[in-house]
Amino acid sequence: MRTGNQIAYGWCKSLEDKVNSDTSITGAAQNDADGTAPRKGMRKFQAPQAASRDVAQAPGAEAAEPSVQPAIEEAPDTAKSNEPPQNRPRNRPQNGPQNGPRQKGKGPKAGPGAKGPGAKGKGKGKQNLPPKVVEIAPMATNAGMRRRHWGLVLSALALIVAPLLVSAWYLWAVSTDQYASTVGFTVRQEGGSSSADLLGNGLGDLFGGSSTSDADILYEFIQSQEMVSRIDDRFDLRGHYAQPWPDDVIFAIWPDATIEELVWYWSRIVRVSYDQGSGLIELRVLAFDAKTAQAIGTGIVEESQNMINALNDQARDDLLRYAQRDLEVSLRRLKDAREALILFRTRTQIVDPATDLQGRLGVVNNLQAQLAQALIDLDVLLDQSSENDPRVKQARRTIEVIKNRIVIERENVASGDITVGGEDYPTLLAEFEGLVVDREFAEEGYRAALTALDVARNNAGRQSRYLEAYVRPTLPQSSEFPRRWVLLGMIGLFVGLIWSILALIYYSIRDSR
Repeated sequence: MRTGNQIAYGWCKSLEDKVNSDTSITGAAQNDADGTAPRKGMRKFQAPQAASRDVAQAPGAEAAEPSVQPAIEEAPDTAKSNEPPQNRPRNRPQNGPQNGPRQKGKGPKAGPGAKGPGAKGKGKGKQNLPPKVVEIAPMATNAGMRRRHWGLVLSALALIVAPLLVSAWYLWAVSTDQYASTVGFTVRQEGGSSSADLLGNGLGDLFGGSSTSDADILYEFIQSQEMVSRIDDRFDLRGHYAQPWPDDVIFAIWPDATIEELVWYWSRIVRVSYDQGSGLIELRVLAFDAKTAQAIGTGIVEESQNMINALNDQARDDLLRYAQRDLEVSLRRLKDAREALILFRTRTQIVDPATDLQGRLGVVNNLQAQLAQALIDLDVLLDQSSENDPRVKQARRTIEVIKNRIVIERENVASGDITVGGEDYPTLLAEFEGLVVDREFAEEGYRAALTALDVARNNAGRQSRYLEAYVRPTLPQSSEFPRRWVLLGMIGLFVGLIWSILALIYYSIRDSR
Protein backbone atom coordinates (compact mmCIF):
# COMPACT_ATOMS: atom_id res chain seq x y z
CA MET A 1 0.00 0.00 0.00
CA ARG A 2 1.30 3.44 -0.95
CA THR A 3 1.97 5.85 1.83
CA GLY A 4 0.90 9.51 1.97
CA ASN A 5 4.41 10.66 1.11
CA GLN A 6 4.48 8.51 -2.00
CA ILE A 7 1.12 9.86 -3.17
CA ALA A 8 2.29 13.47 -2.66
CA TYR A 9 5.53 12.76 -4.47
CA GLY A 10 3.71 11.16 -7.44
CA TRP A 11 1.34 14.11 -7.75
CA CYS A 12 4.22 16.62 -7.69
CA LYS A 13 6.13 14.59 -10.26
CA SER A 14 3.22 14.53 -12.76
CA LEU A 15 2.65 18.26 -12.36
CA GLU A 16 6.37 18.93 -12.95
CA ASP A 17 6.37 16.84 -16.16
CA LYS A 18 3.41 18.80 -17.51
CA VAL A 19 5.12 22.11 -16.84
CA ASN A 20 8.33 20.86 -18.50
CA SER A 21 6.33 19.84 -21.60
CA ASP A 22 4.78 23.32 -21.91
CA THR A 23 8.15 24.94 -21.39
CA SER A 24 9.69 22.78 -24.13
CA ILE A 25 7.12 23.96 -26.67
CA THR A 26 7.78 27.58 -25.67
CA GLY A 27 11.55 27.12 -26.07
CA ALA A 28 11.08 25.55 -29.51
CA ALA A 29 9.06 28.51 -30.64
CA GLN A 30 11.78 30.88 -29.40
CA ASN A 31 14.48 28.89 -31.25
CA ASP A 32 12.49 29.11 -34.47
CA ALA A 33 12.16 32.82 -34.01
CA ASP A 34 15.96 33.14 -33.48
CA GLY A 35 16.74 30.97 -36.51
CA THR A 36 18.13 28.01 -34.61
CA ALA A 37 17.21 24.43 -35.49
CA PRO A 38 15.09 22.41 -33.08
CA ARG A 39 16.77 19.88 -30.93
CA LYS A 40 16.46 16.16 -31.50
CA GLY A 41 13.34 14.61 -30.01
CA MET A 42 11.36 17.87 -29.94
CA ARG A 43 8.42 18.86 -32.18
CA LYS A 44 8.97 21.61 -34.63
CA PHE A 45 6.75 24.58 -33.89
CA GLN A 46 6.25 26.91 -36.84
CA ALA A 47 4.96 30.33 -35.91
CA PRO A 48 5.34 33.82 -37.40
CA GLN A 49 7.76 36.34 -35.96
CA ALA A 50 5.08 38.30 -34.25
CA ALA A 51 3.59 35.17 -32.79
CA SER A 52 6.99 34.07 -31.47
CA ARG A 53 7.44 37.41 -29.77
CA ASP A 54 4.03 37.11 -28.24
CA VAL A 55 4.87 33.64 -26.99
CA ALA A 56 8.18 34.85 -25.59
CA GLN A 57 6.45 37.76 -23.88
CA ALA A 58 3.42 35.79 -22.72
CA PRO A 59 3.22 35.72 -18.98
CA GLY A 60 1.79 32.22 -19.04
CA ALA A 61 5.17 30.60 -19.39
CA GLU A 62 6.51 32.55 -16.47
CA ALA A 63 3.43 32.12 -14.36
CA ALA A 64 3.25 28.38 -14.82
CA GLU A 65 6.35 27.69 -12.77
CA PRO A 66 5.37 29.61 -9.65
CA SER A 67 2.11 27.65 -9.60
CA VAL A 68 4.17 24.45 -9.46
CA GLN A 69 6.71 25.59 -6.91
CA PRO A 70 4.38 25.85 -3.92
CA ALA A 71 2.99 22.42 -4.68
CA ILE A 72 6.46 20.93 -4.62
CA GLU A 73 7.34 22.80 -1.47
CA GLU A 74 4.24 21.56 0.27
CA ALA A 75 5.56 17.97 0.24
CA PRO A 76 7.10 17.15 3.64
CA ASP A 77 10.83 16.43 4.00
CA THR A 78 10.09 12.92 5.13
CA ALA A 79 8.90 12.06 1.65
CA LYS A 80 12.28 13.06 0.18
CA SER A 81 14.21 11.07 2.75
CA ASN A 82 12.15 7.91 2.35
CA GLU A 83 12.29 7.75 -1.43
CA PRO A 84 15.32 6.31 -3.23
CA PRO A 85 17.72 8.85 -4.79
CA GLN A 86 16.78 8.01 -8.38
CA ASN A 87 13.08 8.70 -7.65
CA ARG A 88 13.55 11.94 -5.77
CA PRO A 89 12.66 15.17 -7.68
CA ARG A 90 15.43 17.37 -8.88
CA ASN A 91 16.17 20.54 -7.08
CA ARG A 92 14.20 23.46 -8.47
CA PRO A 93 15.05 27.08 -8.08
CA GLN A 94 13.17 28.54 -5.14
CA ASN A 95 13.00 32.04 -6.58
CA GLY A 96 12.02 32.85 -10.13
CA PRO A 97 10.17 30.79 -12.72
CA GLN A 98 11.68 28.22 -15.03
CA ASN A 99 11.44 29.69 -18.52
CA GLY A 100 13.12 27.04 -20.63
CA PRO A 101 12.71 23.32 -21.27
CA ARG A 102 15.01 20.77 -19.78
CA GLN A 103 17.47 19.45 -22.40
CA LYS A 104 19.99 16.64 -22.19
CA GLY A 105 23.36 17.81 -20.91
CA LYS A 106 22.40 21.45 -21.05
CA GLY A 107 19.69 21.75 -18.44
CA PRO A 108 20.10 24.04 -15.48
CA LYS A 109 21.56 22.69 -12.32
CA ALA A 110 19.66 22.69 -9.09
CA GLY A 111 20.22 25.83 -7.16
CA PRO A 112 18.79 29.21 -6.59
CA GLY A 113 20.90 30.84 -9.34
CA ALA A 114 20.25 28.37 -12.14
CA LYS A 115 18.90 29.69 -15.42
CA GLY A 116 17.27 27.55 -18.08
CA PRO A 117 17.30 28.01 -21.82
CA GLY A 118 13.74 29.24 -21.56
CA ALA A 119 14.98 32.31 -19.78
CA LYS A 120 17.64 32.75 -22.42
CA GLY A 121 15.07 32.53 -25.17
CA LYS A 122 12.94 35.10 -23.45
CA GLY A 123 15.81 37.50 -23.31
CA LYS A 124 16.49 37.17 -27.00
CA GLY A 125 12.85 37.47 -28.20
CA LYS A 126 11.75 40.44 -26.11
CA GLN A 127 11.42 43.71 -28.01
CA ASN A 128 10.22 47.14 -27.02
CA LEU A 129 6.70 47.59 -28.52
CA PRO A 130 4.54 50.69 -28.06
CA PRO A 131 1.70 50.12 -25.55
CA LYS A 132 -1.83 49.88 -26.87
CA VAL A 133 -3.96 52.93 -26.19
CA VAL A 134 -7.53 52.18 -25.00
CA GLU A 135 -9.94 55.07 -25.07
CA ILE A 136 -12.26 55.19 -22.05
CA ALA A 137 -15.28 57.48 -21.81
CA PRO A 138 -14.98 60.13 -19.16
CA MET A 139 -16.77 59.50 -15.91
CA ALA A 140 -20.19 61.18 -15.48
CA THR A 141 -20.18 64.23 -13.35
CA ASN A 142 -22.64 64.85 -10.55
CA ALA A 143 -26.12 65.88 -11.77
CA GLY A 144 -27.26 69.32 -10.90
CA MET A 145 -30.45 71.35 -11.02
CA ARG A 146 -30.96 73.17 -14.30
CA ARG A 147 -33.37 75.86 -15.29
CA ARG A 148 -36.01 73.45 -16.67
CA HIS A 149 -35.86 71.49 -13.43
CA TRP A 150 -36.55 74.60 -11.42
CA GLY A 151 -39.38 75.33 -13.82
CA LEU A 152 -40.96 71.95 -13.09
CA VAL A 153 -40.61 72.52 -9.36
CA LEU A 154 -42.21 75.94 -9.58
CA SER A 155 -45.03 74.65 -11.79
CA ALA A 156 -45.69 71.82 -9.31
CA LEU A 157 -45.85 74.35 -6.49
CA ALA A 158 -48.22 76.55 -8.51
CA LEU A 159 -50.47 73.81 -9.88
CA ILE A 160 -50.46 71.23 -7.06
CA VAL A 161 -49.33 72.59 -3.73
CA ALA A 162 -51.02 75.97 -3.97
CA PRO A 163 -54.47 74.61 -4.96
CA LEU A 164 -54.25 71.98 -2.22
CA LEU A 165 -53.40 74.59 0.40
CA VAL A 166 -56.19 76.87 -0.76
CA SER A 167 -58.68 73.98 -0.84
CA ALA A 168 -57.66 72.78 2.62
CA TRP A 169 -58.01 76.30 4.01
CA TYR A 170 -61.48 76.68 2.48
CA LEU A 171 -62.73 73.24 3.56
CA TRP A 172 -61.61 73.54 7.19
CA ALA A 173 -61.89 77.27 7.78
CA VAL A 174 -64.70 78.58 5.56
CA SER A 175 -67.13 75.78 4.59
CA THR A 176 -70.23 75.25 6.73
CA ASP A 177 -71.06 71.90 8.33
CA GLN A 178 -73.96 69.99 6.81
CA TYR A 179 -76.21 67.39 8.44
CA ALA A 180 -77.59 64.42 6.51
CA SER A 181 -81.02 62.88 7.12
CA THR A 182 -81.79 59.52 5.48
CA VAL A 183 -85.25 58.30 4.45
CA GLY A 184 -86.30 55.23 2.46
CA PHE A 185 -89.70 54.22 1.06
CA THR A 186 -91.38 52.23 -1.67
CA VAL A 187 -94.73 52.10 -3.46
CA ARG A 188 -96.83 49.16 -2.28
CA GLN A 189 -99.99 47.58 -3.67
CA GLU A 190 -102.93 46.63 -1.49
CA GLY A 191 -102.59 42.99 -0.47
CA GLY A 192 -106.30 42.11 -0.13
CA SER A 193 -108.15 40.52 -3.02
CA SER A 194 -111.03 42.33 -4.67
CA SER A 195 -113.92 41.17 -6.79
CA ALA A 196 -111.93 42.05 -9.88
CA ASP A 197 -109.20 39.64 -8.84
CA LEU A 198 -111.75 36.84 -8.52
CA LEU A 199 -113.20 37.23 -12.00
CA GLY A 200 -110.36 35.38 -13.68
CA ASN A 201 -110.42 37.72 -16.69
CA GLY A 202 -107.38 39.82 -15.79
CA LEU A 203 -109.46 42.75 -14.62
CA GLY A 204 -107.52 42.97 -11.39
CA ASP A 205 -104.27 43.69 -13.23
CA LEU A 206 -106.08 46.05 -15.56
CA PHE A 207 -107.49 48.20 -12.80
CA GLY A 208 -104.63 47.74 -10.35
CA GLY A 209 -101.81 49.08 -12.47
CA SER A 210 -98.13 48.43 -11.76
CA SER A 211 -96.23 49.45 -8.63
CA THR A 212 -92.96 49.49 -10.54
CA SER A 213 -94.23 52.13 -12.96
CA ASP A 214 -95.49 54.17 -10.01
CA ALA A 215 -92.01 54.03 -8.45
CA ASP A 216 -90.48 55.22 -11.73
CA ILE A 217 -92.88 58.14 -11.82
CA LEU A 218 -92.15 58.95 -8.17
CA TYR A 219 -88.38 58.87 -8.79
CA GLU A 220 -88.73 61.47 -11.54
CA PHE A 221 -91.18 63.53 -9.49
CA ILE A 222 -88.78 63.90 -6.56
CA GLN A 223 -86.24 65.56 -8.85
CA SER A 224 -88.78 67.70 -10.68
CA GLN A 225 -89.42 71.41 -10.40
CA GLU A 226 -92.88 70.81 -8.95
CA MET A 227 -91.43 68.99 -5.94
CA VAL A 228 -88.87 71.77 -5.41
CA SER A 229 -91.64 74.38 -5.55
CA ARG A 230 -93.79 72.53 -3.03
CA ILE A 231 -90.90 72.04 -0.57
CA ASP A 232 -89.82 75.65 -1.02
CA ASP A 233 -93.33 76.85 -0.20
CA ARG A 234 -93.34 74.78 2.98
CA PHE A 235 -89.76 75.27 4.31
CA ASP A 236 -88.35 78.34 2.48
CA LEU A 237 -85.33 76.66 0.90
CA ARG A 238 -83.77 79.95 -0.23
CA GLY A 239 -83.87 81.39 3.27
CA HIS A 240 -82.22 78.35 4.85
CA TYR A 241 -79.56 77.48 2.29
CA ALA A 242 -78.57 81.14 1.71
CA GLN A 243 -77.57 81.71 5.37
CA PRO A 244 -73.79 81.10 4.88
CA TRP A 245 -73.76 83.35 1.80
CA PRO A 246 -71.46 85.11 0.87
CA ASP A 247 -68.86 83.52 3.15
CA ASP A 248 -69.43 79.98 1.85
CA VAL A 249 -69.97 80.48 -1.87
CA ILE A 250 -69.49 76.82 -2.79
CA PHE A 251 -71.88 75.01 -0.47
CA ALA A 252 -74.50 77.77 -0.14
CA ILE A 253 -76.91 79.31 -2.65
CA TRP A 254 -77.38 82.97 -3.39
CA PRO A 255 -80.53 84.54 -1.88
CA ASP A 256 -82.06 85.75 -5.16
CA ALA A 257 -81.83 82.39 -6.92
CA THR A 258 -84.50 81.61 -9.49
CA ILE A 259 -86.56 78.42 -9.50
CA GLU A 260 -84.30 76.91 -12.19
CA GLU A 261 -81.22 77.64 -10.12
CA LEU A 262 -82.96 76.22 -7.07
CA VAL A 263 -83.70 73.01 -9.00
CA TRP A 264 -79.99 72.80 -9.88
CA TYR A 265 -79.08 73.28 -6.21
CA TRP A 266 -81.73 70.70 -5.21
CA SER A 267 -79.72 67.95 -6.89
CA ARG A 268 -76.80 68.80 -4.58
CA ILE A 269 -78.70 68.71 -1.30
CA VAL A 270 -81.05 65.78 -2.10
CA ARG A 271 -79.37 62.61 -3.32
CA VAL A 272 -81.85 60.05 -4.70
CA SER A 273 -80.96 56.35 -4.93
CA TYR A 274 -83.44 54.12 -6.79
CA ASP A 275 -83.35 50.35 -7.29
CA GLN A 276 -85.54 49.70 -10.31
CA GLY A 277 -85.66 45.96 -9.72
CA SER A 278 -87.11 46.11 -6.19
CA GLY A 279 -88.71 49.57 -6.44
CA LEU A 280 -86.87 50.87 -3.33
CA ILE A 281 -86.17 54.62 -3.15
CA GLU A 282 -83.70 56.06 -0.66
CA LEU A 283 -83.04 59.76 -0.07
CA ARG A 284 -80.23 61.63 1.68
CA VAL A 285 -81.16 65.20 2.54
CA LEU A 286 -78.44 67.72 3.47
CA ALA A 287 -79.09 70.85 5.53
CA PHE A 288 -77.16 73.25 7.71
CA ASP A 289 -78.96 72.01 10.85
CA ALA A 290 -80.26 68.59 11.83
CA LYS A 291 -83.95 69.46 12.34
CA THR A 292 -84.26 71.14 8.98
CA ALA A 293 -82.78 68.09 7.26
CA GLN A 294 -85.30 65.82 8.99
CA ALA A 295 -88.19 68.16 8.24
CA ILE A 296 -87.33 68.34 4.54
CA GLY A 297 -87.13 64.53 4.39
CA THR A 298 -90.56 64.25 6.02
CA GLY A 299 -91.97 66.82 3.60
CA ILE A 300 -90.65 64.87 0.61
CA VAL A 301 -92.37 61.71 1.86
CA GLU A 302 -95.66 63.54 2.36
CA GLU A 303 -95.57 65.19 -1.05
CA SER A 304 -94.72 61.86 -2.64
CA GLN A 305 -97.72 60.27 -0.90
CA ASN A 306 -99.95 63.08 -2.15
CA MET A 307 -98.67 62.59 -5.67
CA ILE A 308 -99.35 58.83 -5.52
CA ASN A 309 -102.86 59.55 -4.19
CA ALA A 310 -103.45 62.01 -6.99
CA LEU A 311 -102.37 59.45 -9.53
CA ASN A 312 -104.68 56.89 -7.94
CA ASP A 313 -107.60 59.32 -7.93
CA GLN A 314 -107.06 60.23 -11.52
CA ALA A 315 -106.74 56.59 -12.51
CA ARG A 316 -109.90 55.68 -10.61
CA ASP A 317 -111.84 58.54 -12.18
CA ASP A 318 -110.68 57.53 -15.62
CA LEU A 319 -111.52 53.89 -15.02
CA LEU A 320 -114.96 54.77 -13.67
CA ARG A 321 -115.67 57.02 -16.62
CA TYR A 322 -114.46 54.46 -19.14
CA ALA A 323 -116.44 51.67 -17.44
CA GLN A 324 -119.62 53.76 -17.53
CA ARG A 325 -119.08 54.54 -21.18
CA ASP A 326 -118.42 50.88 -22.03
CA LEU A 327 -121.59 49.88 -20.21
CA GLU A 328 -123.62 52.34 -22.22
CA VAL A 329 -122.16 51.09 -25.49
CA SER A 330 -122.79 47.45 -24.52
CA LEU A 331 -126.34 48.21 -23.53
CA ARG A 332 -127.04 49.95 -26.80
CA ARG A 333 -125.51 47.06 -28.74
CA LEU A 334 -127.64 44.55 -26.84
CA LYS A 335 -130.80 46.54 -27.58
CA ASP A 336 -130.00 46.66 -31.29
CA ALA A 337 -129.39 42.89 -31.42
CA ARG A 338 -132.66 42.08 -29.72
CA GLU A 339 -134.61 44.48 -31.90
CA ALA A 340 -133.17 42.89 -35.04
CA LEU A 341 -134.22 39.44 -33.82
CA ILE A 342 -137.76 40.60 -33.07
CA LEU A 343 -138.08 42.17 -36.53
CA PHE A 344 -136.96 38.90 -38.11
CA ARG A 345 -139.60 36.92 -36.25
CA THR A 346 -142.27 39.43 -37.16
CA ARG A 347 -141.38 39.33 -40.82
CA THR A 348 -141.05 35.57 -41.20
CA GLN A 349 -143.69 34.53 -38.69
CA ILE A 350 -141.13 32.10 -37.34
CA VAL A 351 -140.26 32.35 -33.73
CA ASP A 352 -137.39 29.94 -33.92
CA PRO A 353 -136.33 28.39 -37.25
CA ALA A 354 -134.60 25.61 -35.41
CA THR A 355 -137.85 24.73 -33.65
CA ASP A 356 -139.73 25.01 -36.93
CA LEU A 357 -137.25 22.67 -38.53
CA GLN A 358 -137.74 20.21 -35.73
CA GLY A 359 -141.50 20.40 -36.40
CA ARG A 360 -141.05 19.64 -40.09
CA LEU A 361 -138.85 16.71 -39.24
CA GLY A 362 -141.55 15.64 -36.83
CA VAL A 363 -144.01 15.38 -39.75
CA VAL A 364 -141.65 12.99 -41.46
CA ASN A 365 -141.34 10.99 -38.28
CA ASN A 366 -145.12 10.88 -37.92
CA LEU A 367 -145.52 9.63 -41.52
CA GLN A 368 -142.97 6.92 -40.85
CA ALA A 369 -144.98 5.84 -37.82
CA GLN A 370 -148.18 5.74 -39.89
CA LEU A 371 -146.37 3.74 -42.56
CA ALA A 372 -145.31 1.21 -40.00
CA GLN A 373 -148.87 0.87 -38.68
CA ALA A 374 -150.27 0.48 -42.22
CA LEU A 375 -147.80 -2.31 -42.93
CA ILE A 376 -148.86 -4.10 -39.79
CA ASP A 377 -152.52 -3.76 -40.71
CA LEU A 378 -151.77 -5.14 -44.17
CA ASP A 379 -150.09 -8.16 -42.71
CA VAL A 380 -153.08 -8.82 -40.47
CA LEU A 381 -155.48 -8.64 -43.41
CA LEU A 382 -153.41 -11.03 -45.49
CA ASP A 383 -153.56 -13.57 -42.70
CA GLN A 384 -157.34 -13.35 -42.45
CA SER A 385 -158.33 -12.93 -46.12
CA SER A 386 -157.10 -13.31 -49.64
CA GLU A 387 -155.57 -10.91 -52.11
CA ASN A 388 -158.90 -10.23 -53.78
CA ASP A 389 -160.27 -8.71 -50.61
CA PRO A 390 -161.07 -4.97 -51.16
CA ARG A 391 -159.61 -4.14 -47.73
CA VAL A 392 -156.24 -5.51 -48.81
CA LYS A 393 -156.28 -3.29 -51.89
CA GLN A 394 -157.18 -0.31 -49.73
CA ALA A 395 -154.36 -1.04 -47.31
CA ARG A 396 -151.87 -1.30 -50.10
CA ARG A 397 -153.10 2.00 -51.53
CA THR A 398 -152.66 3.67 -48.12
CA ILE A 399 -149.13 2.38 -47.76
CA GLU A 400 -148.20 3.70 -51.18
CA VAL A 401 -149.55 7.17 -50.40
CA ILE A 402 -147.68 7.36 -47.07
CA LYS A 403 -144.39 6.43 -48.74
CA ASN A 404 -144.80 9.08 -51.38
CA ARG A 405 -145.54 11.70 -48.75
CA ILE A 406 -142.43 10.78 -46.75
CA VAL A 407 -140.27 11.16 -49.84
CA ILE A 408 -141.81 14.54 -50.64
CA GLU A 409 -141.36 15.86 -47.10
CA ARG A 410 -137.70 14.79 -46.95
CA GLU A 411 -136.98 16.41 -50.27
CA ASN A 412 -138.60 19.63 -49.10
CA VAL A 413 -136.47 19.74 -45.95
CA ALA A 414 -133.23 18.87 -47.75
CA SER A 415 -133.62 21.00 -50.85
CA GLY A 416 -135.22 24.01 -49.17
CA ASP A 417 -138.04 24.36 -51.56
CA ILE A 418 -140.25 25.69 -48.79
CA THR A 419 -140.42 29.47 -48.98
CA VAL A 420 -141.62 31.99 -46.42
CA GLY A 421 -142.30 35.49 -47.68
CA GLY A 422 -140.40 34.84 -50.89
CA GLU A 423 -137.21 33.54 -49.12
CA ASP A 424 -136.09 29.96 -48.99
CA TYR A 425 -135.71 28.17 -45.71
CA PRO A 426 -131.87 27.83 -45.57
CA THR A 427 -131.46 31.58 -46.07
CA LEU A 428 -133.86 32.31 -43.26
CA LEU A 429 -132.07 29.83 -41.03
CA ALA A 430 -128.64 31.46 -41.70
CA GLU A 431 -130.02 34.94 -41.01
CA PHE A 432 -131.56 33.77 -37.78
CA GLU A 433 -128.29 32.20 -36.59
CA GLY A 434 -126.40 35.47 -37.24
CA LEU A 435 -128.94 37.44 -35.24
CA VAL A 436 -128.69 34.97 -32.40
CA VAL A 437 -124.87 35.25 -32.33
CA ASP A 438 -125.06 39.07 -32.25
CA ARG A 439 -127.49 38.92 -29.38
CA GLU A 440 -125.29 36.52 -27.37
CA PHE A 441 -122.16 38.63 -27.97
CA ALA A 442 -124.00 41.75 -26.90
CA GLU A 443 -125.19 40.01 -23.76
CA GLU A 444 -121.64 38.89 -22.86
CA GLY A 445 -120.28 42.36 -23.48
CA TYR A 446 -122.97 43.89 -21.37
CA ARG A 447 -122.22 41.53 -18.48
CA ALA A 448 -118.47 42.32 -18.72
CA ALA A 449 -119.10 46.07 -18.82
CA LEU A 450 -121.40 45.83 -15.86
CA THR A 451 -118.76 43.88 -13.90
CA ALA A 452 -116.07 46.42 -14.83
CA LEU A 453 -118.28 49.23 -13.62
CA ASP A 454 -118.80 47.47 -10.31
CA VAL A 455 -115.01 46.97 -9.95
CA ALA A 456 -114.31 50.61 -10.77
CA ARG A 457 -116.84 51.77 -8.20
CA ASN A 458 -115.33 49.40 -5.63
CA ASN A 459 -111.79 50.68 -6.28
CA ALA A 460 -112.97 54.25 -6.12
CA GLY A 461 -113.86 53.78 -2.49
CA ARG A 462 -110.43 52.48 -1.38
CA GLN A 463 -106.70 53.22 -1.82
CA SER A 464 -104.97 50.59 -3.94
CA ARG A 465 -101.53 52.28 -4.00
CA TYR A 466 -99.81 53.78 -0.99
CA LEU A 467 -96.35 54.83 0.13
CA GLU A 468 -94.64 52.70 2.75
CA ALA A 469 -91.53 54.11 4.43
CA TYR A 470 -89.10 51.40 5.49
CA VAL A 471 -86.68 54.05 6.87
CA ARG A 472 -88.27 56.96 8.67
CA PRO A 473 -86.58 60.38 8.29
CA THR A 474 -83.63 60.26 10.68
CA LEU A 475 -82.45 63.05 12.98
CA PRO A 476 -78.65 63.40 12.59
CA GLN A 477 -76.55 64.15 15.66
CA SER A 478 -73.26 65.08 13.97
CA SER A 479 -72.32 66.71 10.69
CA GLU A 480 -70.95 64.31 8.09
CA PHE A 481 -70.67 66.73 5.20
CA PRO A 482 -68.79 68.12 3.47
CA ARG A 483 -66.40 65.18 3.42
CA ARG A 484 -63.30 67.27 3.59
CA TRP A 485 -60.62 64.59 3.29
CA VAL A 486 -62.36 62.98 0.35
CA LEU A 487 -62.74 66.31 -1.43
CA LEU A 488 -59.12 67.23 -0.72
CA GLY A 489 -57.90 63.90 -2.06
CA MET A 490 -59.95 64.27 -5.24
CA ILE A 491 -58.66 67.78 -5.76
CA GLY A 492 -55.08 66.57 -5.29
CA LEU A 493 -55.65 63.75 -7.76
CA PHE A 494 -57.07 66.01 -10.44
CA VAL A 495 -54.48 68.78 -10.10
CA GLY A 496 -51.72 66.14 -10.10
CA LEU A 497 -53.07 64.67 -13.32
CA ILE A 498 -53.33 68.11 -14.90
CA TRP A 499 -49.77 68.99 -13.91
CA SER A 500 -48.45 65.65 -15.23
CA ILE A 501 -50.21 66.09 -18.56
CA LEU A 502 -48.88 69.63 -18.96
CA ALA A 503 -45.34 68.49 -18.10
CA LEU A 504 -45.52 65.67 -20.64
CA ILE A 505 -46.79 68.06 -23.30
CA TYR A 506 -43.95 70.49 -22.57
CA TYR A 507 -41.24 67.82 -22.80
CA SER A 508 -42.79 66.36 -25.95
CA ILE A 509 -42.65 69.76 -27.64
CA ARG A 510 -39.13 70.37 -26.34
CA ASP A 511 -37.81 67.00 -27.58
CA SER A 512 -39.40 67.40 -31.02
CA ARG A 513 -37.39 70.57 -31.75
